[in-house]
Amino acid sequence: MKYIFVSGGVISGIGKGTTAASIAFLLKSAGYKIAPIKFENYLNLDAGTINPIEHGDPFLCEDGTEADMDIGTYEKFLDENMGKDNFVTMGQIYQTVIDRERRFEYNGEDVEAIPHLTNEIIDRINHVGKLKKADIVIIELGGTAGEYQNVFYYEASRIMTLQNPGDVLHIHVSYVPTPAHLGEPKTKPTQLSVRTLNSLGIQPDFVITRSEKYLDQRRRERFALFCNMKPEDIISNPDLKSVYEIPLVLHSQGIEEKILKKLGLKVRKPDLRAWEKLVEKINSKNKAVEIAIVGKYFGTGDYQLRDSYAALLDALDHAGFAVGVSVNTRWIDAEKLEKEGPEIIGKPNGLIVPIGWGQRGAEGMITAASYARERKIPYLGLCYGMQLSVIAFARDIIGWKDADTTENNPKTRHPVIHLMPKQKKFMAKRAYGGTMRLGSWDAMVKKETKAYEIYKKELTSERHRHRYEFNNQYLADFEKKGMIFSARSIDENLVEIIELPAKTHPFYIATQGHPEYKSRPLKPHPIFLAFLEAVSK
Repeated sequence: MKYIFVSGGVISGIGKGTTAASIAFLLKSAGYKIAPIKFENYLNLDAGTINPIEHGDPFLCEDGTEADMDIGTYEKFLDENMGKDNFVTMGQIYQTVIDRERRFEYNGEDVEAIPHLTNEIIDRINHVGKLKKADIVIIELGGTAGEYQNVFYYEASRIMTLQNPGDVLHIHVSYVPTPAHLGEPKTKPTQLSVRTLNSLGIQPDFVITRSEKYLDQRRRERFALFCNMKPEDIISNPDLKSVYEIPLVLHSQGIEEKILKKLGLKVRKPDLRAWEKLVEKINSKNKAVEIAIVGKYFGTGDYQLRDSYAALLDALDHAGFAVGVSVNTRWIDAEKLEKEGPEIIGKPNGLIVPIGWGQRGAEGMITAASYARERKIPYLGLCYGMQLSVIAFARDIIGWKDADTTENNPKTRHPVIHLMPKQKKFMAKRAYGGTMRLGSWDAMVKKETKAYEIYKKELTSERHRHRYEFNNQYLADFEKKGMIFSARSIDENLVEIIELPAKTHPFYIATQGHPEYKSRPLKPHPIFLAFLEAVSK
């Protein structure tokens, strides 16, 4: 196997994961089998218990792994499912080594960070490569060079380079700022970042520069001089209209050809025809629609974040490419809606209530579900958005004014959403990590429903991440008032999808699953396609 390490420099959040995924896509398109793996710095065992405002929307895999957003980027660019073997945290590494020590698997050895932590890191890299029968493993190192949290990842990279001469490359993705008062890109921050790599025993083979504009020849020469590299190995990755243009920009600079030559592999021309057509679609949209998203994970201090709902926004974009519309999202804070009233929603073309947890902002999201139903605005509820739309229906249509979820009101007389029985023991023990209903679950779709029209089949599957569910005790009451339960799980007969009939609403559908995690740029999810088609009308 061959190995490509991808590290970051200067600042986090510059697009290291998207760059790694783009390189993986180009190499796959050239006919090579690729296995990506992401190493995170934090001590959490997964991303499931992390506040999405702190680290973005955890990406939910088919096998139930709650991973970093970059795992979702790999899925979207490679059109392949990722899972537990593609995602590693420093917490997993420490736990594995300590558990082995407790089982006396080191035979009384003095267990140390090096070589035991680095050996575990290397073992996981080789494991995912063998599991996927990969030609090339692409290893993304979390954080930036110089952080104390990830030093063992870099040490593993150095060791593997030494042990596998000619088979390991290191690509450094670093930020090149252009201060407004100067008007020219400054290379010094990246020079210092490369110097940090050198101090760790690593000489990058390529530097990929993230900047506002394309890097000029003058800057390439400066990099080459101070970073001990050739100018042609400095690759420009500027800000673009869409992240899906990145593979084409990297390809135009011959990145995959240069990588294959350095790894001693046969140079093959990648087939990029479908991707080029995708980018043409992205750049040719002419009709714009506005989608209001009523959620509660938008803000951090005085700033607004996109990453808290990254998978949802990507899924909307994918469907927009296919439908031929430009999706403009308007974020509405659910707590603000509670204070100021539903009038702040206005007249969007469509409304989404997404994933969420707990009581904060819940009443505002319930109000939004009612608002969309009453004003015939196309509505899509996702997970918590499904549960809260059920509560809105119970209060408005059935007349149970105290209807609620036991998550927010354990004493409600009408617990239309309640805790799944299997979850009660976990909650009693405060066992929150990795204990929800996670991953892919099969469901049967009822014929002659909107859901069946969307899926075009009876058996379907969506990824799940929840503890609470619709209370089947109230099923008949809802059906009498016109709610349709259009999909139910096979294993426990749980409600998966609810909808309103076409005669009462143009598009009102909500799902307990998470279709946003299965959407891909060349394969938009059918629920989002149907939603945007309704919205565009």
